[in-house]
Amino acid sequence: MIKKYKKLNLLPGDKIEIVINDKIEKGIFLESYDKRILLLKLENGYNIGLKKENISKIKILKRVREKKTKVFQLKLDDKKPIIDLIICGGTISSKLDYKSGGVKDLTEINEFFKTYPEIFEKANIRIKSPFMKASENIGALEWIKLAKIVGKSLNNPEVKGVIITHGTDFLHYTGSALSFMLGKLNKPVVLTYSQRSSDRGSSDARLNLICSAEIALSDIAEVTLVGHATINDNYCHVLQANKCRKMHTSRRDAFKPINCEIIAKIWPDKIEMLRYDINKRNNQKVIVDAVFNEKIALIKFSPCCDPKILDFYLKNNYKGIVIEMSGLGHVSLEGKYNWESKLKEIIKKGMIVYAVPQTLYGRLNPYVYSPGRKLKEINVNYLEDILPETAFVKLGWILGHPQWRGSIITNEKMKQNISREFNTRLGKEFID
Repeated sequence: MIKKYKKLNLLPGDKIEIVINDKIEKGIFLESYDKRILLLKLENGYNIGLKKENISKIKILKRVREKKTKVFQLKLDDKKPIIDLIICGGTISSKLDYKSGGVKDLTEINEFFKTYPEIFEKANIRIKSPFMKASENIGALEWIKLAKIVGKSLNNPEVKGVIITHGTDFLHYTGSALSFMLGKLNKPVVLTYSQRSSDRGSSDARLNLICSAEIALSDIAEVTLVGHATINDNYCHVLQANKCRKMHTSRRDAFKPINCEIIAKIWPDKIEMLRYDINKRNNQKVIVDAVFNEKIALIKFSPCCDPKILDFYLKNNYKGIVIEMSGLGHVSLEGKYNWESKLKEIIKKGMIVYAVPQTLYGRLNPYVYSPGRKLKEINVNYLEDILPETAFVKLGWILGHPQWRGSIITNEKMKQNISREFNTRLGKEFID
């Protein structure tokens, strides 16, 4: 079979059909570094390696070079609005690399047009890419850079709205950071993603982008997150970016609102509003406040969690910590792992401590049980229904302002509802 295989002169990207052990497999031929193995990307998106000696037949269904004949020329249409598309990385801004079987960055305007032509029908798309990183590698420096770029777009009268493509895992951190750094908006800022790359038939990228374009052109002047509402390709949800979270590793409807309502349902051609407490499009100038102090930490209390871990943060001059606490806001205050004395120590030495709900849903209340009352007495600060990640970002942003440092003013700012990060009307539907 190997001799016949060589005569075919297969090229990475060719669509082929093979017969192996009397079973038919179809897919995209990929470059393999093992000459004994034929590497194939199946129609479901997965890659498999097959021993060439077991292959009895290969048929070429479509040559890859057939796809390289047309060159797209993008022309601006004076009748269409402008959307600034800021590409930061993630699956949504990647494409299949036939040589490796993996994906590579998709940042060129022509490539993006060929992959997602539908959004170019809605608007003139201007692509910017300040960095291309997996979301776990995006932090304060990137948030600051991104906020400044977005701010320029928002204050450009030619731009109707902004879309940001981003990896999923830490997308809600970036959404929270922008919600504080950009302040009150004058136009929509939409973050979106995909769980599956554009080459897969089950990709969620196309619908997410089309719906994001609709929101970018709407009157919703908020930092929002747009993504699949269900596992099907029917419509998307518009979520408040600092009050939602990735709740599934791989489902297309991975992001869910936490302790608040969905802002809207969005189809490619219509919007159904579900909330009316949002900021509307206006002509005010956006004042970017992009600062951050990285000397903060987010930790999760767990059984057998030694309070001595707090010594690390104290030794390294951390300014504040956010603790995901159990129940209505508790940590162990007895036995071998009693946190009371260590918390008293670090607070006395100037570190500010905040409690957030480990459960995510619901609101903390330190007054129901004695552990909460004790923690409150030693100046642990309770942040009601705020998301842990949002509290972490908010604390770093507040401490990035020298004039806001100091336990009293920092606490005042942390408890101020700056970007609706607290739901002051947390109703029965979010509690029961």
